[in-house]
Amino acid sequence: MIKVLFDLKKEYYFTSFYPLIKELEKDKKYEIWIHVGKDPKRYGGLISISQRKRIVSWLESSGYRISDRTSGYDVVICGDALKNPAKYGNPLRIHIDHGVGIKTLRIRNIVKQKSVHYHLFLEGRYWFDYIKSLGWQDRASFYLTGLPKLDPLFWKNYYNDENLRARLRLNPNKKTILFAPSYRPSCINYLREKILDLVPKYNLVIKLHPYSWGGKYAPHSHHRFYERVARKNSGVFLISNNEYDIYPYLHLADTVISDTSSVINEFLALNRIGIIYVLPDKKLKHSDGMPILSIEQEEWLKGAFVHIDTPDLVVEAVEKALNPTARMKERLQYYRNYFFTGLDGKSAMRVKSEIDRLTVESSRQ
Repeated sequence: MIKVLFDLKKEYYFTSFYPLIKELEKDKKYEIWIHVGKDPKRYGGLISISQRKRIVSWLESSGYRISDRTSGYDVVICGDALKNPAKYGNPLRIHIDHGVGIKTLRIRNIVKQKSVHYHLFLEGRYWFDYIKSLGWQDRASFYLTGLPKLDPLFWKNYYNDENLRARLRLNPNKKTILFAPSYRPSCINYLREKILDLVPKYNLVIKLHPYSWGGKYAPHSHHRFYERVARKNSGVFLISNNEYDIYPYLHLADTVISDTSSVINEFLALNRIGIIYVLPDKKLKHSDGMPILSIEQEEWLKGAFVHIDTPDLVVEAVEKALNPTARMKERLQYYRNYFFTGLDGKSAMRVKSEIDRLTVESSRQ
């Protein structure tokens, strides 16, 4: 029996793990466990309250086995670099990132752990080329398999747009716009109520990042502002804080508006054109000087997605995204093929095949 631990540091990582969990469950030689982090939410600006008990209760009611231990496993699967990796012993460390965007944190956290080896599964060629440009191609083992997180977007009839549209009471005669800003850096402070300019003509669905609800990494003003907006405007639907999975809404949307969020690339995977709000700060860097983004926002999907840098352009941008030129469609295909591989709903199968091989190799050592 091969014991596998999924390290669920944050609740919203579960969408990244789910397709691979389901694939491994089909093979009786794997024993699946989940370790749940505290995933705290901050209240009153000072008090942090762990969400672990609630998350564990939900997972156990869904039939998953929960472990308080982090060591003693043959394989550990994580959505980010492991915190205190020594606690996990020396398993095969499988990294399937929780996002598919352009934030460098996904590789920065890995290379900082110089004595720890990870097996990184990437969604496509773009990220491997970026890692090579930094000279880090030997700092881990890399696999271009596609990410399991994206698989459900390509499972037939997995999402039911009509049922979701009816549940949200959206006007079926209007296009649906998804506003999904990141938590930091974020376009929230720029777009604010200007996003309402879309309401007369379109359905507007707002999905905030989980951190924009938690109060730890982003202010509570993020969700409080849009809660007020949703209460006062019948044409606005704000997705509640207990719905961490954006994919049903992404699948439904005709276009998406975001900033530095991975939702931009996820919408690209769906072969649709979105809108990037270009933030004014051109020197977004981590504390060690590394850029926060792997590419400047102005260059990200340039020629395919619509870029704006002022709230007054939001209506015009939506019109362009919904009515793309032939050139935009051509560039869209180029970027989709470069950023992704295997958009066929079978990435989890490919990742499992590699895990099968790696565990056999490990047992021979």
